[in-house]
Amino acid sequence: TPSEMNLIQRLLECLFPNLDSQQFEPVSEETNDYNCIAWAAEDTDNWWWPLPVEDNYWPPGIPRIVEKHAFIAAFKVMGYEQCGANFDLEFGYEKVALYLDPSDTPTHMARQLPSGVWTSKLGPLWDIEHYSPSGMEGKTYGTVALVLRRPMKKT
Repeated sequence: TPSEMNLIQRLLECLFPNLDSQQFEPVSEETNDYNCIAWAAEDTDNWWWPLPVEDNYWPPGIPRIVEKHAFIAAFKVMGYEQCGANFDLEFGYEKVALYLDPSDTPTHMARQLPSGVWTSKLGPLWDIEHYSPSGMEGKTYGTVALVLRRPMKKT
C-alpha cells in the first residue's frame, strides 16, 4: 500500500542517509532466498557469502574468505573485470559495485540496470532501485571500493 511504501522509504532513509538526497524505490517483498551478492550476480535462488561453508553458495574454486580479492575473483569467473570507480552507464557493459567497510571488509554489492539506475538487495529485506551507488554508502555498508564490468550477454 502507499502508506507501507512510505514507511519503508523512511526506514531506508534512516539506515542509508545518502538515499534521502536521491530518488529510490523499494521494488520487491522481503525474502531470505538471496542476498545482495547473489542479487548482483543475478541469482535469486542462493544466498552468496563465503562463510559458513555449509549454508551459503560460493563459486567453486574461489577462496572462502571475506576479503576483497575473493569477491573480485568470484565475479571474474562470471566475466567481470575491474574498471575503477566508473559508475557511468557504458554501452555494451553491465556493472556491479563492491562496498567495503573501514577495515576493507566486503559488506555489500549493487548492480547497474540497463537504464543506468542501480539496484541493491538489502540483506533479507527488499530489493531497491537507487540513482547511484553512493546512495548505499554510510555506516551500514561503508563505501564503494570499486566497480566491475562485463560485456552484456547476447540475447
